[in-house]
Amino acid sequence: MNTEYAGVIFMYLAVIALAIPLGRYIAKVFKGEKTWLNFIMAPVERLIYKFSGIDPNREMNWKQHLKALLTINCLWLFYAFFCLLKQSHLPLNPDGNPDQTPDLAFNTAISFITNTNLQDYSGESGATYYTQLFVFTFLHFVSAATGLAAMMVVFKAMKDKVTDKLGNFWDNFVKSITRVLLPISFVVAVILAFNGTPTGFKGKDTVIGLQGDTIHVSRGPAAGMIAIKQVGTNGGGWFGANSAHPLENPNYLTNIVENISIILIPIALVFALGFYLDKKKLAWVIFGVMTIGFLIVVFPSIRAEVNGNPAIAHMGITQPGGSMEGKEVRFGPAASAFWGICTTVTSNGSVNAMHDSMMPVSGLGQMFDMMINAFYGGIGVGFLNFYIFIIIAVFISGLMVGRTPEFMGRKIEAREMKIASLIALLHPFMILVGTAISAYVVVHFPNIGWAEKPSAWLNNPGYHGFSEMLYQFTSSSANNGSGYEGLGDNSIFWNVSAGIVMFIGRFLPIIGPLAIAGILANKKAVPESAGTLKTDTATFGIMIFAVIFIIAALSFFPALSLGPIAEHFSLK
Repeated sequence: MNTEYAGVIFMYLAVIALAIPLGRYIAKVFKGEKTWLNFIMAPVERLIYKFSGIDPNREMNWKQHLKALLTINCLWLFYAFFCLLKQSHLPLNPDGNPDQTPDLAFNTAISFITNTNLQDYSGESGATYYTQLFVFTFLHFVSAATGLAAMMVVFKAMKDKVTDKLGNFWDNFVKSITRVLLPISFVVAVILAFNGTPTGFKGKDTVIGLQGDTIHVSRGPAAGMIAIKQVGTNGGGWFGANSAHPLENPNYLTNIVENISIILIPIALVFALGFYLDKKKLAWVIFGVMTIGFLIVVFPSIRAEVNGNPAIAHMGITQPGGSMEGKEVRFGPAASAFWGICTTVTSNGSVNAMHDSMMPVSGLGQMFDMMINAFYGGIGVGFLNFYIFIIIAVFISGLMVGRTPEFMGRKIEAREMKIASLIALLHPFMILVGTAISAYVVVHFPNIGWAEKPSAWLNNPGYHGFSEMLYQFTSSSANNGSGYEGLGDNSIFWNVSAGIVMFIGRFLPIIGPLAIAGILANKKAVPESAGTLKTDTATFGIMIFAVIFIIAALSFFPALSLGPIAEHFSLK
């Protein structure tokens, strides 16, 4: 067990050791400074710009950034939807997998375009090699790059004085792929391939098991997709079991590499903020707040999984290896619990163990991560969500000391606060209203035809059944994609409702921060004075943490009390 703890500590320390230089590198890329990849990638980028008719030097305001972002994402959505509807007629389908139904294709297309990757299908049987590569892997790259490009608009607005010139979306977008996502994914993919993850295009293989059974083993060019699924905080796996599958995550080394990949770029972007703005103290304050929130849920989760189920212990049955239900022996409970928090504190959503089988304390931590959706978070959008909390914290702090709230020399007024408040309330609204509707349907319409018998959705009654529905909408709204798989989610009701929540949960929280940043960038900077609120101090960090915790607790504690909290106390 000490070895398991050492593995967890090593993973987190390795992330920090890599994230600081990576943050410096990312800042250089988007400041236009020369980096070691210029020689390789600059000609590729020029070719892309020339072929696409893009002028990367044309400055855009925040509205033009949003127009470009939303337009291209809508085109990708239609492309993905129609490919999934007709995937059996497309090439690279050696296993003869069928088309997806319209409601499933709707859910899947939205899921991957929004960086959620909530898979209501089983990876190896619900998609073909074509859709896995040219739809899902493609969207893994571009959805992550979309979030990073949006975040750079906010960085630019915070850096410059009065301006509406906030860089070029296409330049940020292309560089996000060529300079950041692609190089890291290449390294991860090579490691996976050399450790046994499939890379070929042949169909299922037939093998004879130890008991003489004939087994059909799915395979395919999985290593590259798995690399970007982790690096881009995407999470959608090649196989249905995701990173619990022995071909997707073969051993403890690949588990370490994939786990590091999940949180590396989200943490690096916090440090990139400090290097980009030349405000390293502010970056460390933000990192400190995020890390405290992360550790608060990591420790109880690991403890719960290592100690095992108290209800089983009361029956006189010992669990010397901890709670191993739904976990892989090659990883163990500590590494599984750590992954569970890493994947939900970001918008990754991949799993190396089944969250539905974890202890209620772990489920509480995982849901609370996604409900906050700002501690590290997804690539780009994690900081955008945190930016909303910064605006609210600055406004409240200003009112407390009797001054007009200011952030980075700009006054925060009613217009910005209205936008921030709407975005902050949108997340709990979608989660709680969605859960309430699903609970009502399950109870009052158990045999309704279009929902395919909702009474069959839940494999678990009572508290855990409620947690399954709450988790589904929490994961969808946070664009996470993990799930409690006791929930039978491939039905018209879940595919449509979760699809709508994913779409709203992705794009409105991008629109809000970009609008605030664009409005603030147009305001005249206010010189600092003795009464200016310092945002790079521990005091302000505590204020931000308090705002996040209070908003989350007030919004979600009643629902959590009906699910994982009640289940936890029922085990005593």
